[in-house]
Amino acid sequence: MDLGLTDKVVLATAASKGLGKAAAMEFARQGARVAICARSEQQLETTAEEIRNQTGAQVLAARADLTKPADIESLVGMTLNRFGQIDILVINAGGPPPGNFLDLKPEDWQAAVNLTLMSAIRLCYAVVPHMLERGSGSIIATQSVSIKEPVANLILSNSLRMAVIGLMKSLANELGPKGIRVNTINPAWTWTERVQQLMADRAARNRTTIEEEAAKITTEIPLGRMGNVEEYGRAIVWLASPAASFIHGHALMFDGGATKAAL
Repeated sequence: MDLGLTDKVVLATAASKGLGKAAAMEFARQGARVAICARSEQQLETTAEEIRNQTGAQVLAARADLTKPADIESLVGMTLNRFGQIDILVINAGGPPPGNFLDLKPEDWQAAVNLTLMSAIRLCYAVVPHMLERGSGSIIATQSVSIKEPVANLILSNSLRMAVIGLMKSLANELGPKGIRVNTINPAWTWTERVQQLMADRAARNRTTIEEEAAKITTEIPLGRMGNVEEYGRAIVWLASPAASFIHGHALMFDGGATKAAL
């Protein structure tokens, strides 16, 4: 299937590794021009070169900390200066740290708000006016399966990702009539550095091993395994692409059937 992405411009944030990298790589494979960002300049450049070598795509690598408004403005400006347009915005950021309520302090909540919610808000403020001028665009926010079922020991993520879903659903109502599609993709357990960190945290708490904790997870997934980043990349690229032109305001669950809720 032709996804209609040839020469489209995609801005994918926090894309030096994990899910963000998988998305950027697949967009590039489909013929898009890609701008990526991360806090680690060395890892960012390594990933950019890997994408170029594997796909032949044009890649802009811009160091940015998504908790800093000036960095977001600079990132969007650099992307527009390089490519002249932004057709697709992929909102992605590393998850806030694990912990139960009394493990955390108010300042942990503030930091998580800046990372998870405010980064999404600021990216939309920076990109949406440009998309409105063009009369088209697609925004995808990567969130979590926790929007349906809270995940143990992740109260920061459970709370704030719901706020991002509210933002995206509201933007879908506002921006759909103006030619801009807005959706979210919500992964369950997909093996990345972040999941390895969470498995290590669980293993330390339960006095088990990472392998044992991962095995517990897969018993709850009807497909009997975690997802992989290549599968995630294909899913998000389809959802963002013109091939999914009538999918709007949707929260796609990428979970192997793990979510038991009917709606």
